[in-house]
Amino acid sequence: MFIKQEPRPYSREAILAVNKEQIGVYGIFQQNLWIYVGKGDIRQRLLDHLNGDIPGLNRHNPTHWVAEVTAGDPSNREKELIIALQPRCNQRVG
Repeated sequence: MFIKQEPRPYSREAILAVNKEQIGVYGIFQQNLWIYVGKGDIRQRLLDHLNGDIPGLNRHNPTHWVAEVTAGDPSNREKELIIALQPRCNQRVG
């Protein structure tokens, strides 16, 4: 699971409020449904998703997102979260 935090709205305004170049992992969801977990520049990747870079992601009507800034490569943390949360739009790993 993600570290405890207040979820942010899945909106352009909320995403643009994030500082640039924060590298880490993020999760996009709606109520109790995890839709996608990803990694990279959190602000840029969320904007890419909002603009439809992953076919089908926005069809699940995401409402919120959470994120964690990581030190170093976020790949292992991303994999842990995908295995734990089983988001709909990620390829299954593990």
